[in-house]
Amino acid sequence: MTDGATSARGPLGGIRVLELAGVGPAPHAAMLLGDLGADVVRVQRRGSLAPDRPAAAGLRGRTIVEADLKDAADLRDIRGLVQRADILIEGFRPGVAERMGLGPDDVAELNPRLIYGRMTGWGQTGPRAAEAGHDLNYIAMTGLLHAVGRPGERPVPPLNLFGDFGGGSMFLVIGLVAALVERQSSGRGQVVDAAIVNGAPMLGHLLWAMRGAGRWSDDRGVNVFDGSAPFYDTYECADGKYVAVAALEPQFFSELLAVLGIDPLEVGEQRDPAGFPRMRTIFTERFGSRTRDEWAAMFAGTDACVTPVLTFAEAETDAHMVGRGVFTAIGGVTQPAPAPAFSRTSPALPTPPPRRPAETADVWA
Repeated sequence: MTDGATSARGPLGGIRVLELAGVGPAPHAAMLLGDLGADVVRVQRRGSLAPDRPAAAGLRGRTIVEADLKDAADLRDIRGLVQRADILIEGFRPGVAERMGLGPDDVAELNPRLIYGRMTGWGQTGPRAAEAGHDLNYIAMTGLLHAVGRPGERPVPPLNLFGDFGGGSMFLVIGLVAALVERQSSGRGQVVDAAIVNGAPMLGHLLWAMRGAGRWSDDRGVNVFDGSAPFYDTYECADGKYVAVAALEPQFFSELLAVLGIDPLEVGEQRDPAGFPRMRTIFTERFGSRTRDEWAAMFAGTDACVTPVLTFAEAETDAHMVGRGVFTAIGGVTQPAPAPAFSRTSPALPTPPPRRPAETADVWA
């Protein structure tokens, strides 16, 4: 096994992935495949391996080879890897891979079974396909960004989770795995065009369904999941820390009131928007009377759906997170462990990012 290579264990053991180096969702997708046992080889330009970069942890479980794809000899070596790969991943703008001589038509001649994963924001087609953009731009055009924020205030960037990783890499991985399954019957590869503008709206499918049923408004602050409902929101506690309240169902709402010591008649009907301002005021005052951890202890073991809002550092040591093995240390860096869990083909812990490149001739030899 070459430096940085993934174990063959895991549900994707034996699958070979060739990743053309990029940033954002494409390398994240390659990491996820590697976490599941695939043998991932990343091709990046010469001299660019920097294992001490803050983002280097995202290169776990890889073998890295260096190449100048404008050099005929290097390109020939990489095309040799293409012939032995199951999946190729690239995240360039449309047309860039083709200009390198590594577009779908080019590699199909070398390996008709190859599954070609393309990760972009706008997609390979459409009026904006050739434009630059980032996560925030893509989700802005899907309606999702407009839905995030308080009424009367500007939309709030939801980190880069809706677009890059939720609507991007996760859907690329789904497409690649689905194409692998299909290849078992057809024997043929295909192109997976994963665009954030397609994937991100799928994350919000429930919201679109509610909108179609007249239960979701384009106005912020009047929808149950956007913080407008007092029983689905966060509250500041006496120590300046926060709790998350998600008591959606009536039985959970009743338990919430019981632990808070609030008479149901005091707050009125749970789903009556006319009573929301009073309900929110009561909840705000009550949660502000104790510290976050005091409330966490009081709600522990109940079905009130109230939890503390933890920082990254606190999440690392939370008993449930530790019990599930949610986080692990790889190469001295604490990070999320591979997910999900498997009953038979549990993947090995990924190797740390390699500190030196491998020789292309030694890969998949």
